[in-house]
Amino acid sequence: MDMTEKRKLFESIVPQYSEKLYWAIRRIVLCHDDANDVLQNVFIKVWSGSDDVQARSTLATWLYRFDVYEALDVLRRKRNVASLDISDNISVANSLEADQYFDGDRAQALLQEAIASLPDVQRVVFNLRYYDEMKYSEISQLLDTSEGALKASYHIAVKKITAFMKEHQ
Repeated sequence: MDMTEKRKLFESIVPQYSEKLYWAIRRIVLCHDDANDVLQNVFIKVWSGSDDVQARSTLATWLYRFDVYEALDVLRRKRNVASLDISDNISVANSLEADQYFDGDRAQALLQEAIASLPDVQRVVFNLRYYDEMKYSEISQLLDTSEGALKASYHIAVKKITAFMKEHQ
């Protein structure tokens, strides 16, 4: 792919996918500033890897792969640096409500806190299935995991979220 083709591809990807990718990241990292940083890193990787778009993957799957792994890397780095455990941080809902970019109510903030309390893989699977309405086959390709394992992760995540919401009402 020559530079002109690469630029055209990139210029079509950014406006088409920015918002979807941002919200997929935001649901993982929760913080607006972190989500913006991750999105920028994703587009840098897209630019440098645009020659590697695999024929077996759709463009959206290829982008979400960058998206999810970059967001998970940010979470891992934050945990290593701050040694924070989300169960010790009961202020997820409070910090979201104070975030100028969060436009939900208290119930939405509690839902996000419940989702944040999930292990990383369950959180990603839940977000991709529930919010992004991805098919299990797409998530399977994205995360290199069997559809059966994804269905189990989603089911367990829903049970945990339901229990969390009942406990905090």
